[in-house]
Amino acid sequence: MSKTKLKGRAAAITEELFKLYPQPKCALEHRDAFQLAVATILSAQCTDERVNMVTPVLFKNYPTAQKLAKATQDEIEAIIQSTGFFRNKAKNILGFANAIMSEYGGEVPQSLDELVKLPGIGRKTANVVMGTGFGIASGVVVDTHVTRLSYRMGLTKEEDAVKIERDLLELLPQGNWINFSHAMIWHGRRVCDARKPKCGECTLSKLCPKTGL
Repeated sequence: MSKTKLKGRAAAITEELFKLYPQPKCALEHRDAFQLAVATILSAQCTDERVNMVTPVLFKNYPTAQKLAKATQDEIEAIIQSTGFFRNKAKNILGFANAIMSEYGGEVPQSLDELVKLPGIGRKTANVVMGTGFGIASGVVVDTHVTRLSYRMGLTKEEDAVKIERDLLELLPQGNWINFSHAMIWHGRRVCDARKPKCGECTLSKLCPKTGL
């Protein structure tokens, strides 16, 4: 399919998604960019629901980077254990808190290039913080839902998140980058399930080639 037709498909899909989810928001509960970054680190290979069960206790005890930086590995592990890979996650969020304390005075930097240099912050997490935390469209968040739906909908043939994002950036206007990801994630949760997609009741069905199904 030509790039022009692909852009047309992407535009039609985006229009329908925004009808279904007119005000899509990040499902991770947070108060500020710092808490959002920590919650996103915890969400790796874990559901947002589980993260939202853990973070109230974590943020009650350590609401700021300054307080989290003073915590011990054992203290953090005990709180986040149920999120899986908790030792590495505890190491990452402690490293993140200490880094922004020492390098940015406790404030999360509003720069993708600076964010990705911090412990535990990959491109996906950085895009989440930039888009949801600061309202800056630095890229498209590509999680497991966006990966699956983008392939099924024929918006990419890639499997690697970085390459998928590159394809989506070419197809979508920058003004849609943030909400497109949120809407795709919600659609992936509610309709386009990994194992049993509800194609029969999906209003995007006419636009979707159902690649891989």
